[in-house]
Amino acid sequence: MAERTGGPADGAGAGHIPGGRTEAPDPKTGPPPAVPAAAPGRAPGAVPATAAAAVQAGPAAGAVPATGTGGGATVSTEPITAPAAPPAAGGKPAPVPPAVPAGGKPVPAARRAGLLVTLVLGGMAALPPLSMDMYLPALPAVTDSLSASAATIQLTLTTCIAGLALGQLVAGPLSDRWGRRGPLLIGMVVYVVATALCALAPGAGVLIALRLVQGLAGAAGIVIARAVVRDLYEGVAMARFFSTLMLISGVAPIVAPLIGGQVLRFTDWRGIFLVLTGVGAVLTLVILKWLPETLPREARRTGGVRESLRTMRGLLGDRVFTGYVLTGAFSFAALFAYIAASPFVVQEIYGASPQAFSLLFGLNSIGLIAVGQINGRLLVGRVSLDKALACGLVVIVLAAAALTVMTTGVLGEPGLVGVAAGLFVLMAAQGLTMPNTNALALNRTPHAAGSASALIGTSGFLMGAAASPLVGLAGEDTAVPMAVVQLGCGLAAVASFLFLCRPWRTPARL
Repeated sequence: MAERTGGPADGAGAGHIPGGRTEAPDPKTGPPPAVPAAAPGRAPGAVPATAAAAVQAGPAAGAVPATGTGGGATVSTEPITAPAAPPAAGGKPAPVPPAVPAGGKPVPAARRAGLLVTLVLGGMAALPPLSMDMYLPALPAVTDSLSASAATIQLTLTTCIAGLALGQLVAGPLSDRWGRRGPLLIGMVVYVVATALCALAPGAGVLIALRLVQGLAGAAGIVIARAVVRDLYEGVAMARFFSTLMLISGVAPIVAPLIGGQVLRFTDWRGIFLVLTGVGAVLTLVILKWLPETLPREARRTGGVRESLRTMRGLLGDRVFTGYVLTGAFSFAALFAYIAASPFVVQEIYGASPQAFSLLFGLNSIGLIAVGQINGRLLVGRVSLDKALACGLVVIVLAAAALTVMTTGVLGEPGLVGVAAGLFVLMAAQGLTMPNTNALALNRTPHAAGSASALIGTSGFLMGAAASPLVGLAGEDTAVPMAVVQLGCGLAAVASFLFLCRPWRTPARL
């Protein structure tokens, strides 16, 4: 049984597990159970489906050995496994049955964590960014085609982001209740239909409404992809997998504007939505055929809307979890300020062509992916996630401050090269903040991965939806609002990290 540690509290309290590991408590049920070490030969960090059920079922006997250190506190990098079965007749332990998902067939560990599933999860996480980024080079053309103002057409981006935020609040809890596959497939079908209708939109108002529906449906892919990762991985291995997922899903921001720019050579902006319809249909078929169910029936949560709200309220009651959620959300908002403003800043203010804008956007995405891989392959396991996260936040603030100085013209006209360099640094730093905030937040919530993932995603997209229209308040002829919004978001992320997460006082570090 876990016993309380002394010293300063870290928000929701801390539980100490014999063997040297200090673990954050379940915000709803108290300290987490101590569990036995993994059997030799199991991949570090992998969490079988039976373990997820065992963790939710209640405390188990055993202890977690201390196998690694991070941030000055000893932590375990071993996976959480199911408790040993009681001895059967004759003194031999009874075998533990394999996890049986909704489909009724056991999911082999190799299949669950294999390359194919990794690619499918990457595609799920990449589709919504693909939906936004392919559309970016066409924003000025949509403005002319539909005879609308730039601010009105930017609402097509804002409503899509808002849909992605709100849709996660629905899809996440539903996946905790009904499993991952069902809600995901429903969301994908609605996404395909809404995207096809976007190509036929007769006016700006209809397009704005359809983009909202597109975002609501596409949210299922993002939130359930994170929940599946939490089903399969634990601790440091989860952080590494998020970095790998960023490598795959990060291809979308690179190729999306390039594809969008090339599509505009042969057709108008409506052709972009037809391409997205085809991509969504293919991904739906891939999910139907190759993505297994990762949440077994016995591990699912019961109850309706009231229970889901109670679960989310319990999660938000954990100060440290909330701190990581807000840190990631404000960092994400700085990214969305760039996404919303860059087509006008790069093309309208600095005179770049849609193809040149696409190349610059792709270069920035390469920077984000490269830093994400440095985080997953070199830093995770050697440097605490909090330290890596802090480094990323500092770089974001410094880059945003430099952009603010440049765009105000205090040091003279910077030109496209100077602004592009600042944006590259700011984007690359997201490779340290995004995977680490996800891993640190989800590591505290093994009992409700879908709901926790929904809160993480919703907060990020809501912040992004709020930041996007702010970058256009001063019109299309200045980049100052973009830089100021990015600086404000960066400072808010630092404040959330310092005052809510308090990494120097939190005993359990990854």
